[in-house]
Amino acid sequence: MRIGLTGGVASGKSTVAAVLRELGAVVVDSDLLARQVVEPGTPGLAAVVEEFGPSVLADDGALDRAALGAIVFADPDRRVALEGILHPLIRAAAAELEAAAGPGTLVVHDIPLLVETGQQGRFDAVVVVDVPVEVQVARMTGDRGWTEADARARIAAQATREERLAVATHVIDNTGTRDDLHQRVVEVIDELRRAPRP
Repeated sequence: MRIGLTGGVASGKSTVAAVLRELGAVVVDSDLLARQVVEPGTPGLAAVVEEFGPSVLADDGALDRAALGAIVFADPDRRVALEGILHPLIRAAAAELEAAAGPGTLVVHDIPLLVETGQQGRFDAVVVVDVPVEVQVARMTGDRGWTEADARARIAAQATREERLAVATHVIDNTGTRDDLHQRVVEVIDELRRAPRP
């Protein structure tokens, strides 16, 4: 069963992914794959350098993410070019992980921008980790040391809470304790395993 997992910044999505992994799900982490497909020596890194030039390489031959970010965030067309290189590689790597999962396994695709990229239709179910915006802001300023303005800007750059909830087949509220969260994840896994396959 293919599950899409998403949630806003500081919602606790990574914690939920870790609990899902503990409970036997195969978790496909899009952010991790995005880093792996451009490691030194990969065709992905070669393609990025061919497109953007050697200035996006650090002295050690690894991708200089800050240099590349400065280019793609300043120019939407360049960002589209980068996505054209990375997204097929990430999808292929995800497909390999999915193919290696045994029958009956819950395969959870952890995708921060699932709603923003319109991928909800690719999955049998969509699990949204949900907290109010004020909780996100409090976590980002308290736990991560962000300013309130920076926290709100990052939240504003993502889908709204309402947009995420509109595509959710299952919602995990993460405003309680770690034990509350763990219990809710267990409940959702039970619901997913009992659900009729589409």
